[in-house]
Amino acid sequence: MGNMSDPSDPSDREKTSHVRPDYAGGSIVNLMTSILQAFDATPPPAAQYPPLAALLPDKLDSRNVVLLVVDGLGHEHLTRSLPDGALTRHLAARITSVFPSTTATAITTFLTGEAPQQHGVTGWFTYFRELGGVLAVLPYRPRHGGSAPAVPARTLLGHVPVFDRLRARSHVVVPRHIAYSDYNTAHNGSASVRPFTSLGQMLDAVTQIVRARGAPGERNYVYAYWPELDRLAHEHGVASREAAAQLARIDTAFDEFLHGIAGTDTTVVVTADHGFVDADARQLVDLDGAHRHIARMLRLPLCGERRAAYCYLEPGAGARFVDHVEERLGGLAEPRESRGLIESGWFGLGTPHPRLPDRIGDYTLIMKDRATIKDWLLGEPRHTQIGVHGGTSPREMLVPLVVARV
Repeated sequence: MGNMSDPSDPSDREKTSHVRPDYAGGSIVNLMTSILQAFDATPPPAAQYPPLAALLPDKLDSRNVVLLVVDGLGHEHLTRSLPDGALTRHLAARITSVFPSTTATAITTFLTGEAPQQHGVTGWFTYFRELGGVLAVLPYRPRHGGSAPAVPARTLLGHVPVFDRLRARSHVVVPRHIAYSDYNTAHNGSASVRPFTSLGQMLDAVTQIVRARGAPGERNYVYAYWPELDRLAHEHGVASREAAAQLARIDTAFDEFLHGIAGTDTTVVVTADHGFVDADARQLVDLDGAHRHIARMLRLPLCGERRAAYCYLEPGAGARFVDHVEERLGGLAEPRESRGLIESGWFGLGTPHPRLPDRIGDYTLIMKDRATIKDWLLGEPRHTQIGVHGGTSPREMLVPLVVARV
């Protein structure tokens, strides 16, 4: 990988404080380029990302291509927890997520084929200047609560779904409770939608698709998404028994699934949007508590993620803000000028989305070690998260690339 000294060296995670996305050929963006090219699609025009070096388009020439995204499945979590499991036996590489390493940003990459530099979704909480407010993008609701904006998500985001670019029959297999949400409807495009309520139903739906007889020469692309590991890791921690049991269940189901679709000329690709770390409560930067002085420098609530927070500062507060972070946060956060992150390629390559600078604030706080940062709005329901993501540690940024052809 371009940003790491040796991808095969497990000690590398101890030597690297930040893992940056490898948009040159080792990220989930490049995986999407491989898929697009495998189906003779024209990549999104704003930036030409090369195919994934570990899975070039000619390896995806099967009749069916299935992309299964297991939300929250980090490379290290998989290989340490199930070194002899079915997923690990089919492990082809480790690749990077995008920045920030979070669901709203990375899933948008899977559904558009674009990096955050182009699609412009920069975290769970994103400030949309054109609406004058902060949205939780995936549920498509204002952060302060209330109903969805009057502007449809497809109009606001302006994305072309990846399914509308492919020369294939496309299928979206997602949980029933989000299958027709504002966000998903904006990205389903021409794909047929298959909702489910359990892991077994998800894999049964995929099995039916790849086993169905189609017209001669017709190909299928299937996008399937499983969220339960992410939910359990947030609630109980990625190192918990609950997360371990869920991963073991996924692994067993994957092995049975491969046997069930044998002979269908199908390539199954399993990857993730991000990995996890377990937060250290002693390293919480609480803007309602001991660090409320930081809140007084902000003109908007924090945006982005608990592990990568965008800070919109009051005029003239920049130098004071940086000094304060460096002197009083005890090395828990690294302040970076947000525009500099664009220029140095953290969000992607090529021409940025015209609204990208608006959506990342003046400074980005990249949290170190297992630290998090949080603020709360009046009346906002408070909750803790044991497992967190969005940052740049190897455990958050590195995800598996599992490939099986049957």
